[in-house]
Amino acid sequence: MASPKKLAANRANASAGTGPRTVVGRARSARNARRHGLNIPVLSDRWLSAEAETLAQEIAGLNAEPEILHLARRIAEAQIDLVRVRRRRQDLLSDSLSINRYVPQKLLTKGLKFVLDMESKPERESMPIPSHLLSILSPPGPAKNFLLIMSDLAQELAVIDRYERRALSRRKFAIRAFDLARHNAAS
Repeated sequence: MASPKKLAANRANASAGTGPRTVVGRARSARNARRHGLNIPVLSDRWLSAEAETLAQEIAGLNAEPEILHLARRIAEAQIDLVRVRRRRQDLLSDSLSINRYVPQKLLTKGLKFVLDMESKPERESMPIPSHLLSILSPPGPAKNFLLIMSDLAQELAVIDRYERRALSRRKFAIRAFDLARHNAAS
């Protein structure tokens, strides 16, 4: 049994890691999975499910045993997830890189706040525009535009990378189980 000191430390750690506590934080957390749709299981989408079944049939081969077909479905689902993740990354990058004059979300938010603040001030004509907002008005060169896009997308690209690693891992283990089952069936 753990010591009282260890139990107290465990309780403190557990209470600190319970997730968001406010209504706003919980609502934001609840929307995380819907942001890009990558958490949705393949089998819950009828088009992807049909595609997975077709791919599983190709992997398993004709007249496959039910166990082999089941393992082939796991491979197919992981492969389709992998394709979805890579397509999402490609769409995100191509959409963003096609913008010639990209403005990061943070600057847009600051610019909107500045404009709204200016509306309420009578001396707005004589107030200078802050330097960080002047960058919105001056067009960046191609290199700076690329850097702005990549720095703005870095966090979302990291999330997509985690989904890709999970899909790759699931596919790898599914392939191993499938190969083992086929080897056992052959012997």
